[in-house]
Amino acid sequence: MRHVIALDVGGTGMKAALVGPDGELLHQDRRATGRDRGPDAVVAAILDFAAELRAYGEQQLGEPASAAGLAVPGIVDEDAGVAVYAANLGWRDVPLRALLADRLGIPVALGHDVRTGALAEGRLGAGRGADRFFFVALGTGIAGGFGLDGRVEPGAHGFAGEIGHVVVRPQGAPCPCGQRGCLERYASAAAVSEAWARAGGGPDADAADCAKAVTSGDPNAVRVWEEALAALADGLVTALTLLDPRVLIVGGGLAEAGSVLFEPLREAVEDRVTFQKLPAIVPAALGDTAGCLGAGLLAQDLLKTTTTTPEVTP
Repeated sequence: MRHVIALDVGGTGMKAALVGPDGELLHQDRRATGRDRGPDAVVAAILDFAAELRAYGEQQLGEPASAAGLAVPGIVDEDAGVAVYAANLGWRDVPLRALLADRLGIPVALGHDVRTGALAEGRLGAGRGADRFFFVALGTGIAGGFGLDGRVEPGAHGFAGEIGHVVVRPQGAPCPCGQRGCLERYASAAAVSEAWARAGGGPDADAADCAKAVTSGDPNAVRVWEEALAALADGLVTALTLLDPRVLIVGGGLAEAGSVLFEPLREAVEDRVTFQKLPAIVPAALGDTAGCLGAGLLAQDLLKTTTTTPEVTP
């Protein structure tokens, strides 16, 4: 069966799949990145994993993969095929596309993990059918992707969609990016976990614990949650003002709180808009398969753009 290899690399683990032409997941697997052994070991683990997937496709599906898509975190130069920087993995200027293409002998597309997930949500998930959408992932950090007519905009330098570094609290908490008051310092899962731990949740408390405490009416949890949602709504209204999406898709670990997040978030955004048109605010639909599905779409798109056009004789 015609298929592509899809790899979604995170800070500690890798998710992979063989994806069919209609987006069906024909085979799925997971591995650790092995980042404790250093950045070169992570690259080797990716290449080995991809080679195993190629062999599996040949043996079980009857033919080798036609292309591969790879989604990675950090700063990604998609045109050059280079992982420019990833703090969690220790990467700087790693030519991943060329390395993987050499190992597999097939065309390879490289993408940013969140933008790749956004691509899947836009085409196959919660944004399906929308001409303009904005996807935001609320995880350890916060990042997003702006979708337009079935593609996700990378930006001129690979930074498009970095809503987590929109300043929502001027002169606020310092951010590792060098600014102060960035959205992800207030509304990411990591930020909520830290705030809830300080407010009484205990040293091992996390954002999911805070959401449960909100449901039970704990006043300290409610305060922490409301402060995070206020910051998130401020950041999202900035995105709405600039991008005017038809659908706003919210995913990531924090979105698993469900109605505890979405009901007050919709109200907070609605309270803040003036002339802007309020988009539909919906939860992501694909869960942790979004990255793999998006990487598969990158690979399939690559095949479409690399098909040769017959020469026309004058």
